[in-house]
Amino acid sequence: MCTLANYNPAMPSTDLKVTSHLSIPESELVERFVRASGAGGQNINKVSTAVELRFDIAQSPSLPEALRARLLAKRDRRLTAEGVFVIDAQRFRTQDRNRQDARERLVAFIASGLSVPKSRIATKPTRASKTRRLDGKRARSDIKRGRSGVHTLD
Repeated sequence: MCTLANYNPAMPSTDLKVTSHLSIPESELVERFVRASGAGGQNINKVSTAVELRFDIAQSPSLPEALRARLLAKRDRRLTAEGVFVIDAQRFRTQDRNRQDARERLVAFIASGLSVPKSRIATKPTRASKTRRLDGKRARSDIKRGRSGVHTLD
């Protein structure tokens, strides 16, 4: 279900393909066409070319649970508190190109959550590295201590 302010039946209704095994159905995307801001003269006042694309990550049945958790954990300003990802696309002059741009940015965001981050294994510093660190601190201390000597003029 694609709720549009200005519905155009000529637009193809296909699923949004993220990878070969993951795609987002058209029914989960909500698009709204609005007037863009900025320069553009008369055209900007007459034509609704900007696209607001919304995708509810928190309620999407097409995303695996692990991917959903990784995407919701990201601190992205486009992600609302309810887990809805909102993209405003108005870089281009045409509605179709802005629509493609918004979808490409959504695919890029979802694809960024596909890679599982490697868990960090905590390690302890070696004895040699501790010794090197303390030797460096001692040398720096000696240099500073040498600067503060009382100098007499003869």
